[in-house]
Amino acid sequence: MTRLAAVFAMLLSLTAPMVWAQETDMTEAVILDGRTADLAEFKWTHRPLIVFADSPYDPAFVRQMDLIKDDLDGLVERDVVVLVDTDPDARSALRQALHPRGFGFVLIGKDGGVKLRKPSPWTVREISRTIDKMPMRQQEIRDSR
Repeated sequence: MTRLAAVFAMLLSLTAPMVWAQETDMTEAVILDGRTADLAEFKWTHRPLIVFADSPYDPAFVRQMDLIKDDLDGLVERDVVVLVDTDPDARSALRQALHPRGFGFVLIGKDGGVKLRKPSPWTVREISRTIDKMPMRQQEIRDSR
C-alpha cells in the first residue's frame, strides 16, 4: 500500500464529519490521525497543530476544521501539519502528554515545545500570526529573502 493510500485509508476510518487529505510528501498541509502520531517525527521539520475534541461532532471541532480547510496555504507556508484526536477513550500518546479537556488545540514548535494552547477555534490567520512571531519562523523569513 502506498503512503498516500495508507493515509487516505486512515482518514476514512475517522468518524469525523470531515474527511480530507492532500499529498503526504510533507510539502503540503496534511491532516493526520493524532491517535497514532509521534511528535518526534516532526521535530525540526514541521510545526504540529494538534486539534483535540471528545467527539468528531463537537461544534467547536467542526468549526476549527472548517477554518483550517479554508486557508491551507497559510499552514503550508509555515510547515504546519495538523494532527486530529477525537477519541478520548483511545488514550493516545498525544492525550497523555498534553492532557486536553474537551475541545482545544495545541501548537507545537519545530523545537518540540508547546507554543500555544487554546480552548476555542482560531482562524488560520490568528494561528499564523502566532507562528510568525516565533524566532525560528523569523529566521526562516530572513533566510528566504
